[in-house]
Amino acid sequence: MQILLVNDDGIHAPSLLAIYHELRKWGDVTVVSPASEQSGVGHSITYLHPLLAAKDYRNGEFFGWKVEGRPADCVKLGIHELCKPRPDIVISGLNAGANVGLNVIYSGTVAAAVEAAFFGIPAIALSQWMDGPPNFEETARRAIPLCKKLYERTQPGMLWNVNFPPPRANWPRGVKFVGMECRRSADEIETRVDPRGRTYYWSGLNPLKCHVYDPMTDVQSLTEGNITVTPLQFDLTQQKLLNELRSESWEIPSHE
Repeated sequence: MQILLVNDDGIHAPSLLAIYHELRKWGDVTVVSPASEQSGVGHSITYLHPLLAAKDYRNGEFFGWKVEGRPADCVKLGIHELCKPRPDIVISGLNAGANVGLNVIYSGTVAAAVEAAFFGIPAIALSQWMDGPPNFEETARRAIPLCKKLYERTQPGMLWNVNFPPPRANWPRGVKFVGMECRRSADEIETRVDPRGRTYYWSGLNPLKCHVYDPMTDVQSLTEGNITVTPLQFDLTQQKLLNELRSESWEIPSHE
């Protein structure tokens, strides 16, 4: 099994190291990670200047590639140049923080998995809800058998988004296959004033609390202590409306 491992927290993230050690028990792992944290960058890519990649070493041994770019850049570079042979699967994570609800759209972790799906390669985004001290090693151990099962169920053009609850008594309670919560109850931007009297703003301080808690969605299931698994696709076409419109004949608009 040839595994390409990427993330958005950067190559020095302890969560990356935890999942790396467990993935090595499954197959050959090539790490291609941003040189610095890239959380919340979504599916942005680098094309206005060259991508720089350098080897990263741990205790004198080669660990992986650090890229001056975005998570999606790391996947493109990994597939085309750095991961030989071509990866059988792309694992993105383990992210320090949940990626559920509308935050999936902003997530660099999920974007990396989407990029892999563009290439037809099975991809899984892994995230850890940070509500207290994490245990990345324990989560990584739980993640591998789940990834193996999901790998067998992956279809072309899709990916999996997996979130783990924090370590609490009797958590995780189970594995739930749920949809993505797409309704937001509020969006908070906190206004503050610095010591010089200048106004500044913080956005995204409570990403889970801003969502509606619908049953059988990732937000509610995760907060109930479950591991959430959501199949995603990158085709954003509204198929039902498209099929309706195809049966209609519209006139060319006049240029009045």
